[in-house]
Amino acid sequence: MAESAERSGQRRLRPAPLIFEPAEASADPEHFFDLESLEDPRELLSRATELTLAFRAATDRAIEFQAIAAAQLADPRRFDRLTVADVAERAQWTEDYARKMIEFGRGLIRTDGRSAED
Repeated sequence: MAESAERSGQRRLRPAPLIFEPAEASADPEHFFDLESLEDPRELLSRATELTLAFRAATDRAIEFQAIAAAQLADPRRFDRLTVADVAERAQWTEDYARKMIEFGRGLIRTDGRSAED
């Protein structure tokens, strides 16, 4: 529960927006959001930290959308509902993890996407 509260606190932060890189820059394996060009270690740490927070926030949000989609696909009211095994296969999860994600998604749907701490 403490982890959930910690994550929800992180979610409230507005991390630096991710800037999409041009195709030619992303083709260079040494290029990563222009961090390699920063010479000042303070600036590098600051920007790298902003990116880390942005990626964590994006990951948390994407997981919530996965859970909601899994819950919707497994909804027993749907004539075309999927079994837990089917959801697990589609998402490349174990059945146990799929079951937990479906339940998490149902909780998010019930609370309209808000966590209990909000």
